[in-house]
Amino acid sequence: MKSLLRYGWILAALAPLFLAACGSTSSPGSQNLTKVSLALDYTPNTNHTGIYVAQQKGWYQQQGLNLDILPYSQTAAPEALVASGKADFAISYEEYVTTARISGEDLVSIAAIIQHNTSGLAVRADSGITRPAQLAGKVYGSFGAPFEPYVISAVINCDGGHVTPAQIREKSPLLSDDGLASLKTKKIDYVWIYFGWEGIEFQRDGLKFNYFPVSNYCVPDYYTPVLITSGAFIKNHPDLVRKFMAATSQGYNYAIAHPDDAANLLISAVPPGTFDDTGLVTQSQEYLSKQYALDAPKWGYQTLPKWRDFPHFLFQTGNLADANGNPASTEPDESQFFTNEFLP
Repeated sequence: MKSLLRYGWILAALAPLFLAACGSTSSPGSQNLTKVSLALDYTPNTNHTGIYVAQQKGWYQQQGLNLDILPYSQTAAPEALVASGKADFAISYEEYVTTARISGEDLVSIAAIIQHNTSGLAVRADSGITRPAQLAGKVYGSFGAPFEPYVISAVINCDGGHVTPAQIREKSPLLSDDGLASLKTKKIDYVWIYFGWEGIEFQRDGLKFNYFPVSNYCVPDYYTPVLITSGAFIKNHPDLVRKFMAATSQGYNYAIAHPDDAANLLISAVPPGTFDDTGLVTQSQEYLSKQYALDAPKWGYQTLPKWRDFPHFLFQTGNLADANGNPASTEPDESQFFTNEFLP
């Protein structure tokens, strides 16, 4: 579903990726609309609901936009598409924006889709593991992200365990299937999941599990996921960014107020068969609609402390690399990583 899943899962079917250019002529029936594109981070899910709601309701068209939603491709990261100008907007994550910025990519977060990090480590309840410290020495199902060993070791050690990132890496086979299947077959002892999708999926499947939110164990809370564009696109097309955000905010605010209807709009907007379990979509939406703007003055709002603390954690652990792959020597200026300027 989300950033972690970008690494490991083999996607059963992905439509060809059609790249769009800003300002191009729209298709018949949508003349006089300006075409803009958005690259997904994964297959459609409840992180994307507000976008699909706005599209289904015609709110992008009301803003004069014809939004082209680009399906996720394993061979073209959404951050790279935006940085290269091949997509105007994308779904990303604070950790990816941070590492991309350090590497010199011109990315800017224009909205936090969810206000708090809802991810955590999950372990079978019948394993007897009831706290993170007991995960030391256990087998972790990895998605291959470079920051995983650092975050996981921080969680374990915060709870009194003793483990290094290198030791985590030694016992972290790449997941050959999804986390649920790997836990059920006991290929692994624990996995990093997002409660709003995988956690609910586990519950609906009947798997009893213990869950340790990473932000409860010495890992700073951060925005995951976020909406991004490039600094160049902001400079050249500020009006398009403002219109895009007006419609997108309207979609997410509708999803906050009407979770059941929003879930149905998401289901109806995607090809049949996209969701094996539409009940999961509905239940996930009920959970995430309460999370979208939790503790924030409005949907999408971002703060400097939340953009500063997690990159600082990555810097301290030596997990920030420059364009040459070397550990960053100085901390970045996180105030340039995001803006609230385009929120309505």
